[in-house]
Formats: sequence, C-alpha cells, structure tokens
Amino acid sequence: MKSRKMTLWLKAGQALMLAVAVCFTLGAADPATRYTTLNHKLMCTCSCAEILGECNHVGCTTSTEELALLQSGLDGGSSDQAILDSLVAKYGAVVLAAPTKQGFDLVAWIAPFAVFAAALLGTILLIRHWSVTRPQLEPLPAGPEMDALRERIRRETAGADGGFEA
Repeated sequence: MKSRKMTLWLKAGQALMLAVAVCFTLGAADPATRYTTLNHKLMCTCSCAEILGECNHVGCTTSTEELALLQSGLDGGSSDQAILDSLVAKYGAVVLAAPTKQGFDLVAWIAPFAVFAAALLGTILLIRHWSVTRPQLEPLPAGPEMDALRERIRRETAGADGGFEA
C-alpha cells in the first residue's frame, strides 16, 4: 500500500516537472519572442541611454539601423550569440545592455556586491567596537549628597525661566 502511494506521488511529481518545463520552453523558438528578447539585451547607440527595443526618438536612424541588423540576423538563421557578437563588432561593447561576464567586465558584476559586503562588515565591526568600548557610568550618589545637588540645581535655574517646583 505504501509503495503504491509513493509511486503515485513520484509520478505526480514527474508530471508536474514536465508541465513546468513545457511552460518555460513554450514560445522559446518563436521569432517574435527571440526578436523581443534580443532587442532588450541591446542599447540604442544614439546616446539616448534607452534599451534598443524601447528607443522612442522620432526619426532615430540609429535604432532603425540596429533593429534592421538584428532582424536580418534572425532571418539569416544566426544564433542569438552570433547576432550579439556581430552588433558588438560593429558598434562596440556599448551596444550591450549588460556587461559581459568575462574579463574586466566581470568587475561590473562583482563590485556592487563586494562594496555592499564591505560596508556591512564595517558597520558590524563599528557597532561591536562601540558596544565593547562603551564607557561605564558611575552610580549616582545616594542620600544627602543627591538631595544637596538637586537643591543647588533648583537654586541656579530658578531665575532663568521662572523655574518650576517639584
């Protein structure tokens, strides 16, 4: 009985995994989807600092030219990487919306996380230092010494602002 239930759960899990895989690959080879995916990986080089597919300059010849090259690469059956490489060869690395993950460009991916980790570590060390080196307060004097101090403070501050009585 138990093994039958386990087999049933295993088959249900496999069916679910298959359904998820199908959903993620649905439309992956669709040319319109590839075109949209690729033009969102590129920047317009007309100095507008916009994603290529979203450049909204009226009459922008740069985006029109880049999109035409992208479409011709798709029509020619080139792979996504080959299309990106051809655009980088023509316009330079500035055409990529995100830096590559190799060579010196790897610093652009690592630096923000390294700075955050260093700042977090510095903050933790500073708080620890403050908590360890916190000055110890002396206990307040009790009895007649404290009463004399309170009376002296009342006398000195009574004329300043009208004073207040406790």
